[in-house]
Amino acid sequence: QVQLVESGGGLVQAGGSLRLSCAASGITFSSYTMAWFRRAPGKEREFVAAVSWSGGSTSYVDSVKGRFTIYRDNAKNTVFMQMNSLRPEDTAVYYCAAKFSTTVATPRGYEYWGQGTQGTVSS
Repeated sequence: QVQLVESGGGLVQAGGSLRLSCAASGITFSSYTMAWFRRAPGKEREFVAAVSWSGGSTSYVDSVKGRFTIYRDNAKNTVFMQMNSLRPEDTAVYYCAAKFSTTVATPRGYEYWGQGTQGTVSS
């Protein structure tokens, strides 16, 4: 069966960094667009970033542009998100997601989801 397993969350001070990882199994990873979403306390789930199957195209929500970088290693079936200059408002559970589609910019259509990893930014 399909599994997406996130790791790398934790507690960091404002201005610090975290690197999230998501290891995929049960899918032909290199055929899937991969993304990160997040859900902050009391808020709806929000699209954060996506990367195309080749890694050549990416998309970000405006609030993280210039601070977060999504990338993938198809040889390791893993997608990453480097998060720098973290702010308290980045505190959320971060979810990895996959879809069999080439549409990076559309934050819909994701078929598979991980369980999430908590990222907490203290002020």
